[in-house]
Amino acid sequence: MSTANKNLDIKVEYVTRVEGHGNIVVNVKDGKIEKCEFHVVESPRLFEGMLRGRSVFEAQHITSRICGICSCGHSLASIQAAEDALGVKPSAQTTKLRKLLLDYEFLDSHLLHVYLLAAPDVLGVPSFVPLIETHNGVVRRALRMKKAANDVCDILVGRHVHPISAIVGGFTKLPRPKDIDAQIAILEGMADDMAETLKLAKALKFPDFHRETEYVGLVSDDSEYPLLEGQIGSTDGKRFNKKDYKKATNEFIDPRSSAKFTKLSRDSFFVGALARFNLNADKLHPKAKAVAKELGLKPVCHNPYLNTVAQIVETVHCYYHALEILKDLKKTGLDYSQQVTVGVNEKGVVPVRAGNGVGAVEVPRGILYHNYETDAAGMIKKANCIIPTNQNINNIEYDFAKLLPEIITLPKETIRLRLEMLVRAYDPCISCSTHYLDVKFVD
Repeated sequence: MSTANKNLDIKVEYVTRVEGHGNIVVNVKDGKIEKCEFHVVESPRLFEGMLRGRSVFEAQHITSRICGICSCGHSLASIQAAEDALGVKPSAQTTKLRKLLLDYEFLDSHLLHVYLLAAPDVLGVPSFVPLIETHNGVVRRALRMKKAANDVCDILVGRHVHPISAIVGGFTKLPRPKDIDAQIAILEGMADDMAETLKLAKALKFPDFHRETEYVGLVSDDSEYPLLEGQIGSTDGKRFNKKDYKKATNEFIDPRSSAKFTKLSRDSFFVGALARFNLNADKLHPKAKAVAKELGLKPVCHNPYLNTVAQIVETVHCYYHALEILKDLKKTGLDYSQQVTVGVNEKGVVPVRAGNGVGAVEVPRGILYHNYETDAAGMIKKANCIIPTNQNINNIEYDFAKLLPEIITLPKETIRLRLEMLVRAYDPCISCSTHYLDVKFVD
């Protein structure tokens, strides 16, 4: 079909299953693509301003409010930045429990995206709700698994949304033997549902689209899949200390968007599950490696739609990694003398000082940065947070620019759906509230 006289006028005012407000603007006139852009039109959240003048010891409770899905990730990035500024080194036990907490967050978020946000597109329905009639068992499984992920998180840190006990220096409440047993029982009870999830994954068919880009995430020299600790690395061979995060993000302002754009070696880069897989696939849990092979996912994969498949692989990794941590803790026991209070750890009162600390933690949607500058009293003078979705916006737009010419001969509804699916594949967290994506094709 010739595109010489192709004009499109498609407007989708409310596309659900993304968080926040964003616009896709595409102008096609007489077959010529005049505009193909992704705009974020949210008002600034101002969390950095809220942190100024506050104690570095309370920052994690404030920043966990940035996101209702990645609360634990924001808390951990905040704690890491505060400890870096204060010169506090967490114990091996604390680090292990933080890795466990991050596993739980990945389980919760990835299951939410795979089942409730991405699957409806592939199953041909406009939302999760129609699946209650047509795929009732799948819906029940999704809710059951998400509840299980929330429950283990509640046991570990008091609650999943805005965790309580994870603070600078450690944990205010350490899990007792019965708590470890309860978490193991809940996770082991998910085994059958995990197996069914993999069956569903094999049935999900995603568009065949490829665009070579740079992938960025945490990397490390040890054998563990890096989520909590590591350096910043890219598939183009770049490597930075987390202190140099600005060199890895190179934020710039575009008047079309209220969110900043980023780039590194190329015009844009990708963060998230697919980036982590492309960088660290050899470090996945053996069970996750087997699942990746079964699903045909190999590094380096350049199909952004398969970010959802990478999330499924990471779900398997975090599930088995969490079980291994719990069983190890059950075997060795915990040192309860490390239970802390605010401003006090097992070594006594945490000394405050003027400093500049950076936290770099992988959260479900990609690498997250928190940076705090503190004064001699431990009060925050300056703060900076760079969210994964901000890092992906530029890459989404370059994906659009390549995708649209490839699908321009398709029916209007198919084009609209492919663009929406592409945005959803990134699992964007544009703000803390799920609202809409406004897609406009203007003659």
